[in-house]
Amino acid sequence: MSDHAQHDSVRHSYDTVAEEYAARLHDELAGKPLDRALLTCLMEQTEPGTAIADLGCGPGHVAAWLAANGARAVGIDLSAGMVEAGSRRFPRVEFREGDLLDLPASDGEFGSAVALYTIIHLRPGDLLHAFGEAARVLRPSGLLLLSFHIGDEVLHLDEWWGHDVDVDFRFLEPAHVAGLLEAAGFVVEMRLERSHYAHEVETRRAYLLARRT
Repeated sequence: MSDHAQHDSVRHSYDTVAEEYAARLHDELAGKPLDRALLTCLMEQTEPGTAIADLGCGPGHVAAWLAANGARAVGIDLSAGMVEAGSRRFPRVEFREGDLLDLPASDGEFGSAVALYTIIHLRPGDLLHAFGEAARVLRPSGLLLLSFHIGDEVLHLDEWWGHDVDVDFRFLEPAHVAGLLEAAGFVVEMRLERSHYAHEVETRRAYLLARRT
């Protein structure tokens, strides 16, 4: 599958499940105390007056949590359906439709950024490019918080909540991701792993906090 076709399949899959995704996960962070703590840590270290980007924001529930806790949040997602669902639900968040490989943002626009379970949809060869784009849109010393599933397998879905989809979820090794971040101009300041919460899919999860040099 070409890069263009792969992006189209991911975009279409998330368009298809956007409304159900938004309804099911709108308060997801209520059951994720560690995620909330890490987001709070990120906010405290974000340069005052700058926005936080939520890369691959889906329907915007993480960006909305950031906004509700005092941040200026901008959600960016490949799926127009997700952007529409988020815009209706969370008027305090600015939403933009865009690709992780070509972010709709100016150089140094954001004070920090989060990308939670977003890079799992990228081809391995696209990760370095995506991290380079994240570095481009961050201010000097800006932080990037990543999360992803740990492993080396690829989980393919052709059905999701009763909807026909065509999407891959790629598990990743933390050391490999950290190396790519460093190659893209980041310094990794924190690495953390946790097991799944009771309400989550049974995977082990990694979090990396990296600072743009």
